[in-house]
Amino acid sequence: MSRTDPAETPLGDAFHVYDTTLRDGAQREGISYSVADKLVVARLLDELGVGFIEGGWPGALPKDTEFFARAAAGDLELRHAALVAFGATRKAGTTADKDPQVRALLDAQAPVVTLVAKSDLRHIERALRTDVTEACAMVSDTVAFLVGEGRRVFLDAEHFFDGFAHDPDCALRVLAAAMESGADVAVLCDTNGGQLPLRLADTVGEVIARTGFRVGIHCQDDTGCAVANSVAAVQAGASHVQCTANGYGERAGNADLFAVVGNLVTKLGMQALPARCVPELSRVSHALAEIANIAPDTHQAYVGSSAFAHKAGLHASAIKVDPLLYNHIDPEVVGNDMRVLVTEMAGRASLELKGRELGVDLAGRPEELTTAVRTVKELEARGWSSEAADASLELLLRRQLADPSLVDGPPFTLESYRVILDHRPDGEVVSEATVKVRVAGTRVIATAEGNGPVHALDAALRSALSPHLPWLDEVALTDYKVRILTEAPGTDAVTRVLVESTDREREWTTVGVHGNIVEASWLALCDALVHKAMRVAQPVSSVSP
Repeated sequence: MSRTDPAETPLGDAFHVYDTTLRDGAQREGISYSVADKLVVARLLDELGVGFIEGGWPGALPKDTEFFARAAAGDLELRHAALVAFGATRKAGTTADKDPQVRALLDAQAPVVTLVAKSDLRHIERALRTDVTEACAMVSDTVAFLVGEGRRVFLDAEHFFDGFAHDPDCALRVLAAAMESGADVAVLCDTNGGQLPLRLADTVGEVIARTGFRVGIHCQDDTGCAVANSVAAVQAGASHVQCTANGYGERAGNADLFAVVGNLVTKLGMQALPARCVPELSRVSHALAEIANIAPDTHQAYVGSSAFAHKAGLHASAIKVDPLLYNHIDPEVVGNDMRVLVTEMAGRASLELKGRELGVDLAGRPEELTTAVRTVKELEARGWSSEAADASLELLLRRQLADPSLVDGPPFTLESYRVILDHRPDGEVVSEATVKVRVAGTRVIATAEGNGPVHALDAALRSALSPHLPWLDEVALTDYKVRILTEAPGTDAVTRVLVESTDREREWTTVGVHGNIVEASWLALCDALVHKAMRVAQPVSSVSP
């Protein structure tokens, strides 16, 4: 886990982009991140250059506790961001050093802690069942204790705007209790999501004028104004903005990180992210959608595939003269592409940059780049996902360039495979797979059982290859995601499978698309092994039936 002080990041400490996808975003219905997912999400957010990544609530949720333990053990190295642990203040009637939840925040070993505290008098009296004096003591004691233990502390003032409207003196007392005890930022939370931009901005400005505190903003989207409210708060003086990827969150969601940053950078001229990271907005948005197993919003501002799409007619005619006549920005600024009619204009620059990131040099290879762009476009139209499957994309690009490690011969070639479902008399359902492959000049047949067809196929393939590929035991399948891609009846639909693999040193993702879920899974599994073989300098190539 990184110990980077945010003040040492390229943007310094003047403005904070704070991501809470792994905590607040994970509260969205239908999202359930594994610990492995959380690590991948954190790495992607760090690549994007956000200043703070809230990892979850250690001590309250076992997965979050394990996530922080793995981060502390070295499974998460952050270059830009500081990792943040989220939790509550001490309980009433005790002390911070004796509160197990506060101790869990220390045990997480994150350099930053965000504390949530109620700032609405009605919540203090009815939910906490205490008075304002004790509520403020809970805040000040906990902040002072954590600061004394070397942690940087932010305060999330829950229900702040409703509380300020009801009793401003109470709401400001809670902020003062935190800031006067050593907290760095007082984050004003629109917890119920009921605010509108003008009133919210007035409140932010009034709080800053009356207190002089450094203020942040956290908005829910129940009025559809979370992004507008966040930008308005920044314009009113907030210098810390909390968001989630793609607006994920409870109920209607949170302020969308990509829309907020897109507005701050392109409309207000703020350096909210390192300049070189802004073109990664679209890629990271789509990759995070795949990890959440939620279809990307095609009409999402800035990063949606339709954000810069134009139908034929007046728009298309104007675009021929100057694309900016109908695009509010150059799409490439945020890593997106313009589309005319139903044809996506290939992103040559984006693919060249991505290739460079993957170690594939496409510079000075215009013909190969053009062909690669066309191929990616065709595959994407059939459901392939380059954003979420870097390993499959790397293989595609290397094959396009006739990489020597991919043309000297495959590590194995498939002759055939078969999967049988066995429903046994005792009710147990077992899958049995048989694979016939050629490896190292030898024909090998192997059979294995599994708790599903993919598990059985994986086991049979490993049984066949293990004697010939000494590195195979290092590779483990860590996650498996399936999505139906068409609106055809379920049995006729096209299926996309994402397979995440690891060799304990790194993780990679591959994709397979087919009308048959087993074949889609097979393609993704094979790509995973081919990619590993390439990395260990084994002779590899495409694996084709």
